[in-house]
Amino acid sequence: MDPVLGRRQVLLGLAALGVVGCSPAAVDCVVRPEQMEGPYFVDEKLDRSDIRTDPDTGTQAVGTRLQLGLTVSRVDGDRCVPLPGAVIDIWHCDAAGNYSDIASEGTTGRKELRGLQLSDPHGAVTFTTVLPGWYEGRTVHIHLKIRTTTPEGKPYEFTSQLYLPDEFTAQYLATAPYNTHGPADTTNKTDQLYTLNGDQLLLPTPTPAAPSPGYRTTFALALDLTNPQVAAPDAMAPGLFPTPPP
Repeated sequence: MDPVLGRRQVLLGLAALGVVGCSPAAVDCVVRPEQMEGPYFVDEKLDRSDIRTDPDTGTQAVGTRLQLGLTVSRVDGDRCVPLPGAVIDIWHCDAAGNYSDIASEGTTGRKELRGLQLSDPHGAVTFTTVLPGWYEGRTVHIHLKIRTTTPEGKPYEFTSQLYLPDEFTAQYLATAPYNTHGPADTTNKTDQLYTLNGDQLLLPTPTPAAPSPGYRTTFALALDLTNPQVAAPDAMAPGLFPTPPP
């Protein structure tokens, strides 16, 4: 598999570099590019909408609450239709830049900020989490994995990363508890992955959501289940990052 799959087959005769609308009316039906899984995915199989806590200890990750709504569709000829029953995983680092259940991070056994849901009949899920922190060499991001099956019943796996606007991240990283870690050393503009095709994976600027403090944002994407290159299992691509992990 290529290190980063940033291109898609041409749909409806409209060529685009990684983004193709499924029909003029379906403005939310956009095929997004894949990005690498990275070394921090753990298949915990935690089916839950609120991923802030460790399910064993009840300890909640510190940080500002974020509601992330995701809607997934599938390309069906010249249109897109909702994709129900897809397994949608997200995971990201905490306010200090650490991932849970990773030996090298000293977090073995912890499972906060990880979770999955099955998409509803409208292809939608909503996660409650906290705004991510940052770590050396990477801009702020959230990992995303979607697993489903093709019309032929074969496994299909889409893996990517979602990004927040630099202006928004700079503002909240200056507040507690994020400010104890200092300002991020990498922004979207200087991140090796974001500069490839991350603008197509940029979340809308989160808006305030009750109860305060808290924010909400949504994101829609479509899957071309006929694309065998995307369907293959994903993992970290060696060589793109010499030392910093994604």
